Amino acid sequence: MTTLVDIRSTDTFDDPGAADPRAVVVCLHGFGSHEHDLAPLAPLIAPALQWASLRGPRTLQPGSYAWFPIETPGVPDPAKVAAATELIWEWIDATLPAGTPIVAVGFSQGGLMATQLLRTRPDRIAATVILGGFVQGGEFPGDKQLARTRPPVFWGRGREDTVIAPVAIERTIDWLPGHSTLEVRIYPGLAHGVNQAEIDDVRAFLAAATDGAGGTV
Repeated sequence: MTTLVDIRSTDTFDDPGAADPRAVVVCLHGFGSHEHDLAPLAPLIAPALQWASLRGPRTLQPGSYAWFPIETPGVPDPAKVAAATELIWEWIDATLPAGTPIVAVGFSQGGLMATQLLRTRPDRIAATVILGGFVQGGEFPGDKQLARTRPPVFWGRGREDTVIAPVAIERTIDWLPGHSTLEVRIYPGLAHGVNQAEIDDVRAFLAAATDGAGGTV
């Protein structure tokens, strides 16, 4: 497994041992993409917040990376997803101030990874944004807590998106309402991508979820 690579805004993160009330946006790209893919999105959806964009640990070819392999569409291998999730947490623990709230933003396969951060350490996640993504099957350590606390989650997808397997969409439809305060948006005419309407909706969602321009939770 290669090391996660990050790129950042011009802001710098403080000493990892220091407390910091500001949320940090962590962007997680889709299958076959790279850490630069979602970087332009971060300042548009959360202009008040610092951000980082991470590269998936699996190299498909130069400039093309993934968080885990696609073997059965919509039903990823739990062990491989868990390994990728742990790498992200290792980066967060080593890089961000202790206790910093995380806004997890993921596209497609990265959307699943965003939900895995939520389901493994729910106390650390201020808000979750799933763009054209889905959730994994099975039970995870944070699921019972999420059923009680219902943290804010945005799930947006294109009405014309045929990339994500129907079984994964149905699983996500079943799971999210019982484990989050959910905002769902389905965009007519949009396939497997992100459009301006979705960017605007995510910006409004995150402004509310992170106390507007203050960037605190």
